[in-house]
Amino acid sequence: MGNPNQRQHPRAPMKCRIRITHESFGEVFAHTRDLSDGGVYVKHPQLTGLQPGMTVSGQVQDLPIPAPVLQMEVMRVDAEGVGLRFVQPD
Repeated sequence: MGNPNQRQHPRAPMKCRIRITHESFGEVFAHTRDLSDGGVYVKHPQLTGLQPGMTVSGQVQDLPIPAPVLQMEVMRVDAEGVGLRFVQPD
């Protein structure tokens, strides 16, 4: 199994504005805290109502061209926001 503290994808601190959409709340504009190849942590109080296993859509904002809309699965929820895993398209 290896060391449980070793992550498959190392995290890098990364702050950017992101739009998260889900049918339970519509859309919120939040900020990322860190990013890895496998996912992202998004900080926003409204996201703390999500449950692990739910799928949300996310789109990074403020880029010179529109960013792609990505599907992400909620992996963990804490008091500040959610850890999301990028879902690979079929």
